[in-house]
Amino acid sequence: MNLDSETEGEMYVGCAGGIDANIDRDVMMEKTPDHFKGYRLFISGLKGGHSGMDINLGRATANKLITRILMASKEAFAIRISSIHGGNMRNAIAREAEAIIAVAQDKTAGLEQLIKQCAATLQKEFANTEPDLSITLTGVDTPAEVLAPCCDTPVLQLAYAIPHGVLRMSSSVPDLVETSNNFSIFTVENGKMFMANLIRSSVNSAKDAVGKKVKAIAELAGARISLTGGYPGWNPNINSLILKTATEVYKKKYGQEPKIMAIHAGLECGLFGVNYDWDMISFGPTIEHPHSPDERVNIASVGKFWDFLTELIQNIPE
Repeated sequence: MNLDSETEGEMYVGCAGGIDANIDRDVMMEKTPDHFKGYRLFISGLKGGHSGMDINLGRATANKLITRILMASKEAFAIRISSIHGGNMRNAIAREAEAIIAVAQDKTAGLEQLIKQCAATLQKEFANTEPDLSITLTGVDTPAEVLAPCCDTPVLQLAYAIPHGVLRMSSSVPDLVETSNNFSIFTVENGKMFMANLIRSSVNSAKDAVGKKVKAIAELAGARISLTGGYPGWNPNINSLILKTATEVYKKKYGQEPKIMAIHAGLECGLFGVNYDWDMISFGPTIEHPHSPDERVNIASVGKFWDFLTELIQNIPE
């Protein structure tokens, strides 16, 4: 049984497995050209969320948005990039990202206008899912160093090419995400580039295939990649005895059927199932907006969870 990221009235009987795809690469820095002005590009106001629970909601990731803007700015005005910081948790959709950049003094007006145009375009594109999206460009001290031209294009191309979001829906469970990737962390600083991804799938072969895809993309960009921290999914057992008992107890206690579901997030039951021949379900109190600053638990549902759990234990067959 699991208490995280669950919704009142729902019982889970399956979950996705996952693997971390961490990419790194050395990048060359050089002195910022003379007569360049420094700027801070900042993306904020995104909803973020849990990469297992919310990946299907069409929310933007700050890492992809800042990549798009930096690429457009480089193509139009030959900006130079000093640093990038986006996201901070492997299993959360990136809510914010910033880049310190520099541009020739005679191109500042054009860059400022381009950023306004990019902001308007992206705000329109994500109007329904990210109504508070903010994209700002503010002047800062000109950075001492910027990425060498041999490095900034491969870094942006790599960030552009990495898949993010839902990659496939389940063909057997309605409305369930089967496979996804969360491009969660993106940093460039001190001569190093790092990108973190969390690949999830309820089908192990699909999870492995996405891992190989990300690996191929990383190696084409001259980067190193490690696929680590893999954990298994949990295959549903609709004929589970504990599920049958829990359903009967719930109906008797609350006068309605519980929702029997699988989830795209990872649950500890996946690990338990590999090591123990256990009959399991997962349920818990209502948690809203997990893995974001807005995360909260419904206090009333905690009491309901406890009452149901104690009664279920009393009715578990010998």
